Amino acid sequence: MEAVAKTKYLKGSPRKTRLVIDMIRGENVSRALAILKFTDKRAADPIAQCLSSAIANATYKAEQQNIAIDPDDLWVKTCFVDMGPTKGRKRMRPAPQGRAYREQRHYCHITIHVTSEEQPKTEKELRAEAAKAKKAAEGGKAKPKKAKPAVKKAEKAKVEDVETVVETPVVEAVAEPAAAEVVETPAAEASAAEENAAETTVDNTEETSEETAKE
Repeated sequence: MEAVAKTKYLKGSPRKTRLVIDMIRGENVSRALAILKFTDKRAADPIAQCLSSAIANATYKAEQQNIAIDPDDLWVKTCFVDMGPTKGRKRMRPAPQGRAYREQRHYCHITIHVTSEEQPKTEKELRAEAAKAKKAAEGGKAKPKKAKPAVKKAEKAKVEDVETVVETPVVEAVAEPAAAEVVETPAAEASAAEENAAETTVDNTEETSEETAKE
């Protein structure tokens, strides 16, 4: 069921009225009335009256055709604002130093079309449904994998890495004394060689002193 309501020669510019009517386009009737109720704009009340008239027209038309409809099932199919006449709507506003500014007042026409047909899905809803279908298809094909063995393998690898890291300092500590011993052996050999050389020199001096005494 469809119905149309119009409000003509509403005082106010169409540009300001479009800001309000754009808020209810495509919305459910009850939600649209709630939005208009809490909108702090001068054009909100006339638009709400026009919307209520469209709802009443739809219910009356359904009764005439002997069709039962629920007013809560209606939604705003189309709504727009047209520019009204501006002739004879010029006004003068006082200005400083005795001057006057000219103002142009405006009229506008409001048209609201409501229907009880099934509301088409938006692009956002279609994308969400496509994503859900894709996930469902992928979930049916893919098999669940066991995560526990992988976790155990990772834990074993971590333990081995820790053991290797702990063992390496021990090997270095053992190797240090050996290096020290290798460094100390040349010094000991040199001191022993000096002692032997000193002994040989002492023996030679003793022998030469004995020979001189015999002579």
